[in-house]
Amino acid sequence: MIQAQTLGSVHREKSPDIRDICQNYLATFSTRNIAAIAKNHAVDGTFWLRAGGPAVKGRDAIGATFAGFFAQWPNFGYEVHRTLFTERQWILDWTATADLRQADGTLRQVRFDCLDVVDVDADGLVVRKDTFVDLVQVQAARALGG
Repeated sequence: MIQAQTLGSVHREKSPDIRDICQNYLATFSTRNIAAIAKNHAVDGTFWLRAGGPAVKGRDAIGATFAGFFAQWPNFGYEVHRTLFTERQWILDWTATADLRQADGTLRQVRFDCLDVVDVDADGLVVRKDTFVDLVQVQAARALGG
């Protein structure tokens, strides 16, 4: 907590509420607006999709990564199952929903389970986001997609 003297009295500046930060992040993510999503991340933040690839570092790289996801998975959305909070972290148990283009060009909705571990700084910006996905479900969805 930061303490500051004001007119002879002491007050404490309250850290942003982690639940509010999480709700804002999820609402912003729902828009699929890359610039708005990226602004929720620290300039030197890290995102790591734990599916065999490397972590990406930096707000611009994180935005580009999410843009790639939205292009790969049209109509990307999510269903939240539960969220656990600490002072500067949330863990999100969720299911990703998206459309997958099949060989005949039609779209079919797919679902796969995910888990996010998200750390924020004192300003409420995401400094690290690790996303774990059920790769068996993703591979099955792709196999059925043609």
